[in-house]
Amino acid sequence: MGIRILAFCGSTRSGSFNRKLLEVAVQGAHDAGAEVTTVPSLAVFELPLYDGDLEVREGLPPGAVALQQLLEEHDALLVATPEYNGGYSAVLKNSIDWISRPRPDKTLGTALFAGKPAAVVSASPGPFGGLRSQLAFRGVLEKLGMVVIPDAVALGHAHEAFDDEGHLREPGMERQAVRVGTALARFTSRMIVQPNVTALP
Repeated sequence: MGIRILAFCGSTRSGSFNRKLLEVAVQGAHDAGAEVTTVPSLAVFELPLYDGDLEVREGLPPGAVALQQLLEEHDALLVATPEYNGGYSAVLKNSIDWISRPRPDKTLGTALFAGKPAAVVSASPGPFGGLRSQLAFRGVLEKLGMVVIPDAVALGHAHEAFDDEGHLREPGMERQAVRVGTALARFTSRMIVQPNVTALP
């Protein structure tokens, strides 16, 4: 059975190291037979900062509705998270908060996350590769009911890690990043075929 994975990056910066790392992981998912939709930038959804009063007055912004629709149409989520001051980015959390809100048809936005597999990768110029943001964001996804697989990569010294073609200079790290996408695709496929699968690969 074919599976669909939604991939997006928590950095909107041109030349983002996290986006480059995400693309390597996406290749692994493709290699495992998954169809992957990569969001070009979360900025294109033009989401205001979440405000409950704004939501009451105006309802969901069009960008939030579009993101909800995207998540509904996909079986799993692959996210790259940068680390800003020891945490994940505001644009990433804001996007998740809007997606989780009740939909125009009154169904729960949180239900779009529940039970779906997810994987998280991170990159940073620092030595720990954004590990703190990655761990914190995994907690957010788990709170929303996602099954976050253990396969992950935290790429340190990311400003030196890529060649001009976007490949990781170190073959071992390239294989590790590819493996994240592959593992997510394979686990998602298992969950679809056997919906009661709970053990992670």
